[in-house]
Amino acid sequence: MTESFASPQAFQAAVGRTFGPTGWLTIEQARINAFADATDDQQWIHIDLARAAQGPFGGTIAHGFLTLALAYHFLPQLIEAPAAKLCINYGCDRVRFPAVVRVGSQVRARAEILAAGEVGGGAVQVKTRVTIEVQGSEKPVCVADTLSRYYF
Repeated sequence: MTESFASPQAFQAAVGRTFGPTGWLTIEQARINAFADATDDQQWIHIDLARAAQGPFGGTIAHGFLTLALAYHFLPQLIEAPAAKLCINYGCDRVRFPAVVRVGSQVRARAEILAAGEVGGGAVQVKTRVTIEVQGSEKPVCVADTLSRYYF
């Protein structure tokens, strides 16, 4: 269920709260290939099915940055600000990839608001830790402290 925020003060009051999980998303080879094409990252571990089958993971794996990019697929499913005029991705403070995402795996996310502070002009900068997990594993596949600016 998505949590809605109507003001900078609502974000500030939510520091420490957690949200999620989202529903599951299957990571298919077509998505991995499209990401490889878009970023020119054609490393064999991501796109060469035959070679990757003989590699350390027994098949292809998603790019770490593909997994990170999915944070912005999942985040709007967890947190929204319909009253905001604009929301921008301001970056990340910290990103880690503790485990891999094998092709065919299902991933989902949880979020925790770590900080929220007004930055002027009616905007609030929100630091949200997005944790992406893969079904069947205790270890997350991505933990990212994202920064978003919401302009009200």
